Amino acid sequence: MPRPRKWRKVCCLPENSQFGPLDKSEKNDQVIIMSVDEYETIRLIDLENFTQEECATQMNIARTTVQGIYADARKKLAESLVNGKQLNIQGGEYELCAGEETSCGCGGCGRHRKNFISEIENANV
Repeated sequence: MPRPRKWRKVCCLPENSQFGPLDKSEKNDQVIIMSVDEYETIRLIDLENFTQEECATQMNIARTTVQGIYADARKKLAESLVNGKQLNIQGGEYELCAGEETSCGCGGCGRHRKNFISEIENANV
């Protein structure tokens, strides 16, 4: 019997989920999809200066898993930048944290979670 799936803990969804070249003169129909958990590893390691071990603890997964996710995310970023392809952030195997600073330790979950909930409420109106 396979092991149960372990969801990756993510503190916040990206404010912007689509990125791409500003010069639309050439038709570029190729899109790169980056998952939300890949985005979270880039955010934690490159922006927040977490080590891979700290990132793994934060996301509640193994360090080797973080290493693989991070490598895939960096490759997608490089392909988007170098080849001028559109990058979309969507999907993945993740769950948003509870939004309590004590539960995840990032200090920003409450703010991000409140923004996310208000966006959902505004969309449903």
